[in-house]
Amino acid sequence: MRFARRRRLASGLLLVPLLSGCFASGDPSPSGSASGGRLRVALAFPPSENFSPYGSDATLLSRLGVTEGLTRLDANGAASPALAESWRQENGRSWLFTLREARFQDGTDVTPAAVATALTHAARAEPVPAALSGVRLTAEPAGKRRVRVTTAEPDPVLPLRLSGPGLAVLSAKAYRKKGTADPAGTATGPFRLTRAGGGNRATLDRFDDYWGGLAHASGVDARFIADGTARANALRAGDVDIAEAVPVAQIPSLGKGTARELATARTTSLLLNTRSGPFADPGTRAAARAAIDTSVLAKDVYEGHADRGQGVFGPALTWAAGKREEPKGRARAARVHGTSITLATYDNRPELPEVAQVLQQQLEKAGFTVEVEVRESSRIEGDALAGKFDAFVGARNTMLDTGDPVSVLASDFTCDGGYNLALLCDKRVDRAVATAEATADPAERQDAAMAAEARILRTDATVPLVHQRIVHGVGTSVRGVLLDPYERALVGPGTRR
Repeated sequence: MRFARRRRLASGLLLVPLLSGCFASGDPSPSGSASGGRLRVALAFPPSENFSPYGSDATLLSRLGVTEGLTRLDANGAASPALAESWRQENGRSWLFTLREARFQDGTDVTPAAVATALTHAARAEPVPAALSGVRLTAEPAGKRRVRVTTAEPDPVLPLRLSGPGLAVLSAKAYRKKGTADPAGTATGPFRLTRAGGGNRATLDRFDDYWGGLAHASGVDARFIADGTARANALRAGDVDIAEAVPVAQIPSLGKGTARELATARTTSLLLNTRSGPFADPGTRAAARAAIDTSVLAKDVYEGHADRGQGVFGPALTWAAGKREEPKGRARAARVHGTSITLATYDNRPELPEVAQVLQQQLEKAGFTVEVEVRESSRIEGDALAGKFDAFVGARNTMLDTGDPVSVLASDFTCDGGYNLALLCDKRVDRAVATAEATADPAERQDAAMAAEARILRTDATVPLVHQRIVHGVGTSVRGVLLDPYERALVGPGTRR
């Protein structure tokens, strides 16, 4: 089957909106010149897992142009070529990917055996990458330039799934230590990770043999600055060229032409611990949901740079609003006078502590006693997943891991989900998500996704607060920044100053 035909079919299955202005970059094409200067970038989230590609650090690597997978998301959210130049579906469970000619950063060739090894390691990782939540995958060479990827159950969105940052392809050298994957000098992207400095800094040099052509910039000096005001200050002072996720309070102080705003698929939610503590009771969860006024958050905390929470999926997914179902059969709110809860969040996204403070006021007005705990994300997420808090405020790009809305429901709200911060385990939710996962027809898959969303909202395990827009600070001399609504990309071959 010709790739063009395959791509049209895949595009129909992806269930994502047409987003105007996606990946706007000025001049994204790479240069043949090696004279470009180094880029200085301030990122909000430091590496929490020693740059492992299997956890939250995977997106750091993709944003900095280090790692790639077989596919990537294009501007419309469709699966497009990356290390695979084409693909076709052989049967319900098997897909054949044809590789382009490319090299790893250690000088070895990207071969079917190397790709199969990388995907096998990802499939066996613990915890499994979010893109593979609920999916059993095997990979094997199938000729000189082909690799066959097979799933235990039919997966109509596998090419899209393989674009996930957690499924980056690394060389055999990356897997020398059992149970780990080291991306330093073993990836395929335009920039090579050469040094990481204690979680605060990372140094990347240009990879001169990148298959996509020589990058404009000679390298990237990345700083990880959790405090949003400090990131904005670094941009204003000229210490960095790009400051990721500038706080809304800092936007007016940025220089003319340096604020780049875009809609994202990121939803800020209140996730309630359904396994233990007060919110194990559905009536107590209903009382918390009834106490919250999301309009205050969108208008005041985000200063108009967000929309009121409507569901798991926000207005960036243009099809969702017309298919959204009203949650039915919710529990009645219980009386909660004096019920004590711990509400946690992180400060890498500076609006979140303020969101937590507003929620504290609203919940206390309803009768709860609320203690707020704020930490840096890498120091709090593990405790949240372990159920050490009663409630957690988090910001989640619902299209980040696979670009498939059904996959995020499986990861975040099913019994075996790898990112289930609400610790929800509801058989009816699992059945609804499983039905959506098995649905291939595009319109029917959308309907099934929204039916599953309604089933999740019915439990009050999550209270959608706002759907975010994001603002990056970009120096006026910088060109080619990748403005990505899925937040997978930021620096690419064409990024320069």
